Amino acid sequence: MKTLILAGGSGTRLFPLSREHYPKQFIKLFDEESLFQKTIKRSLLLSTPKDIYIVTNKDHKFIIRDQLAEIGCDCTVLVEPEGKNTLPAIYYGVKAIAEGNGSSPVAVLSSDHLIDADDRYVEAFRKAERLSRDRLVVFGVRPTSPHTGYGYIRPGEVLEDGYAVDAFVEKPDLVTAERYVADGYLWNSGMFLFNSELFLAECASLAPDVVEAFKNPAEQAYEQTPKVSIDYGIMEKTQRAAVVPFEADWNDVGNFDALYGCLPKNGNNNAVRGEHIGIDSRDNLIISDRLVATVGVENLAIIETKDAILVANRDEAQRVGEIAKALHERGDARAAFHTEVHRPWGSYTNLEEGRAYRIKRVTVPPKRRLSLQMHHHRSEHWVVVTGCAEVTVGDATYLLRNGESTFVPAGTVHRLANPGMLPLELIEVQIGEYTGEDDIVRFEDDFDRT
Repeated sequence: MKTLILAGGSGTRLFPLSREHYPKQFIKLFDEESLFQKTIKRSLLLSTPKDIYIVTNKDHKFIIRDQLAEIGCDCTVLVEPEGKNTLPAIYYGVKAIAEGNGSSPVAVLSSDHLIDADDRYVEAFRKAERLSRDRLVVFGVRPTSPHTGYGYIRPGEVLEDGYAVDAFVEKPDLVTAERYVADGYLWNSGMFLFNSELFLAECASLAPDVVEAFKNPAEQAYEQTPKVSIDYGIMEKTQRAAVVPFEADWNDVGNFDALYGCLPKNGNNNAVRGEHIGIDSRDNLIISDRLVATVGVENLAIIETKDAILVANRDEAQRVGEIAKALHERGDARAAFHTEVHRPWGSYTNLEEGRAYRIKRVTVPPKRRLSLQMHHHRSEHWVVVTGCAEVTVGDATYLLRNGESTFVPAGTVHRLANPGMLPLELIEVQIGEYTGEDDIVRFEDDFDRT
């Protein structure tokens, strides 16, 4: 079996934990592993590493590289030039799989679900694999509550390993959801299993504009393909849709109320990550690196990061995405970035900034380097904290060790590299009337950003 993992998306309903450039699938929320890493490990129950394909975007491909390396797994990564919803992403991946492997069963997974991969998990995929010979299979989760945040599937004719799909229905109101649960409807999990040959044939029939676009290289294909979901573009139209009930524990971690349900609770039914003192406080989700003290509160989500604090009623958790949207509309970088910003060469953390200065902590893993670059409006002073830095300033190249420093005047071509075997960490002090990230002129770059 081949596995195709969708690893784009912004996860705005988990703001401020999740940001556009570091969404929820990459946050290490459980057991010091990200949801993406857990998805890879589940995939290894079905596929070898060379049979796992990942579709992501250019902002996340280097995060994926590093997280794959952490768990020692080397997979094929396909990069979308832009997001066009799930059908183009899945078509892109399945087409690549078919070109390299011919007709194959392909499991399509989201990278941001939390699933208990027990025997029931494997059995569901084996049933779907048998059905996929002449069906496009979706996995339907048995509801644990009348949830209004999921689409539903109405099972129809009984098949040997599942059901024909009688109908896909949109997210309901509460009264309708209660009726759906009573009538045996299933939650639409967003996970699928297709035979690659059958899927591509159905796309040719039902989504010819997508197929026509992908006769071109990826850049042109994504310019031409419509923006359409797999549900609307294929599953709701095909006569071959089938559903396999999914019995394993499943959670899409779609908001803070869902996250609360995944975490262990203390004696007052609070789910806490960090330090908390609660007086008459219960049923709260609290995540913070600092002490959080509460008195007489219940059913809240209190989420603190280095640059933002969220306080919300857990019953209103679905609306947190409105905050990220408001920040995005006013051009606030906090919608996209944490104080720690990941780059292809490593990361930096904004420590402090004011008028005409900014202070960062810069971390460069072994054997990586920044671009050869120049700034028009700022100078930089680098002080090495740990590791060894290879510094190029103008025509000079030299090594700096912990405690040593150098100065890069504005307008000077320069480069920072880590030639050593240990991570390099340094403090960078920027001085200038403008310290924005767009004041970079790149001359050479290992990551094709010139």
